[in-house]
Amino acid sequence: MYLSDDGKLTPEILQIGSIFGKLPPEAKDWFESLPWHQRRYVLLLCHLMRVSSPDVQAEFLDEYTADGLVSRKLDDRDTQNRVTQYLRDFHIHTELDEALLRSYIRQFYIHSAQDTRRQPDMYLESALKLVLSAEERNNVFNYILGFELLKMMFCMSWLEHERLYRLQRNQEEFITLYIKPIQHAHRVNGIVVPRDEGIFFARRNYFVQKPELSDKKLIELVIATFTTDTVTNFGFSIIRHINSLHFDYDFIFRPETEPIFQ
Repeated sequence: MYLSDDGKLTPEILQIGSIFGKLPPEAKDWFESLPWHQRRYVLLLCHLMRVSSPDVQAEFLDEYTADGLVSRKLDDRDTQNRVTQYLRDFHIHTELDEALLRSYIRQFYIHSAQDTRRQPDMYLESALKLVLSAEERNNVFNYILGFELLKMMFCMSWLEHERLYRLQRNQEEFITLYIKPIQHAHRVNGIVVPRDEGIFFARRNYFVQKPELSDKKLIELVIATFTTDTVTNFGFSIIRHINSLHFDYDFIFRPETEPIFQ
């Protein structure tokens, strides 16, 4: 089907020879060194991936890539420890163990694929970037930190959002990038429903309401609301400079006892 009896590539495969030209030299040399029957297995795998459903692709890629990627990330103890400390600073008690890293690696390339205009057939391309690009792999911890912070913010009341953005140096940018998208998602998903916004006490009721979200729904909302670039850049900005996000837990989460609009 793909190779002639003497092991040479057929005309159909030669038509896509440019694909092999895009391979890293090591991969190309490895492929060309394979005996013809082993090349058939590689090409058959490519064919099966192409015709498989997105869910099957995602499951296969998870099993095929995650172990190696997790081991690489676990070797990066310095960054892992820094991210763990940052999470503690924000009172987020997520443990960066192997299971979590594996889950986030899969989520990272699925999220990346969905960013491309919700085309689920891009799982493979996203996974390959994660496997082949050192820069993309380095973004995993940035992504984890940014995602965990956005999960925390999704669970805040709008009053707590106000307290958080008041702490920031560039309040308008922070509101535009993070607060408005989260509150819009709250509205359209019926999580926080403002009624009679012009009436003070009616507004007070929804303004102090704490969103109630399952873990699954929380992850879905963050993925639907923010691109991987936004999530990754958010985490990277904090790893680069912790004071890029001003945070005072006691101020933000203190019980609301006084009038909220003074």
